[in-house]
Amino acid sequence: MVKRKTAIKIRKAHRYLGLFLGIQFIMWTASGLYFSWTDIDEIHGDHFRNMDHKPVAFDGLIGSSKINIPGKISSLSLKEIAGKPYYWINHEFLVDARDGSLKSNISEQEALEVAAREMAPSLKVKNVEVIKETDKHHEYRGRTLPAYVISYDSPENIKAYVSLADGSFQTVRHRNWRWFDFLWMTHTMDYEGRDDFNTTVLRAFSLLGLITVLSGFLLWFTSSPTMRKIVKRKK
Repeated sequence: MVKRKTAIKIRKAHRYLGLFLGIQFIMWTASGLYFSWTDIDEIHGDHFRNMDHKPVAFDGLIGSSKINIPGKISSLSLKEIAGKPYYWINHEFLVDARDGSLKSNISEQEALEVAAREMAPSLKVKNVEVIKETDKHHEYRGRTLPAYVISYDSPENIKAYVSLADGSFQTVRHRNWRWFDFLWMTHTMDYEGRDDFNTTVLRAFSLLGLITVLSGFLLWFTSSPTMRKIVKRKK
């Protein structure tokens, strides 16, 4: 069997590792419970969206040969903005699909109409602002900028985001999503961008967590009366 001094060292190592890692273990467990008990569609904000809206069909659109933009066309998609058809070309140019005129950015009113089509009719707009940059912790991180932020008068602090450049509805954010985002950060331990599973901190804590569990098994083995009896019988 392991000597008494060695057993004491193992016990101390297990105790201090558990103390050091305990808070993170709690966060991993709490966030995991939250994820498993939460409806992901609710986190996405689908219950605040108008899921019944249908795409608008248009006629009388001009052909690509009548579009006058710098360079050649490499990508083209048809968009509806405030009831009017537009071509979004090369991820850069917004062109009126009926007369070929270029449109620089959508207006605030057009953004409100885009959001009204996408969001539940019962929601009331509180205010509108424009954001031109975000940091790694912003709820709109990694998406098209600049964008209109449309805030709604609700306890959930609902915000819808619409791109200035092409008028596309980007996403909706609300209170439960923000809780999910915070817990996701503590789960992945990526305190900069949230979604990196290969951070040094996560790797270190995962390794220390494994060592803590193994030291617990070893501690049980060295202090168990049953194991001592089995070892004595073999001797």
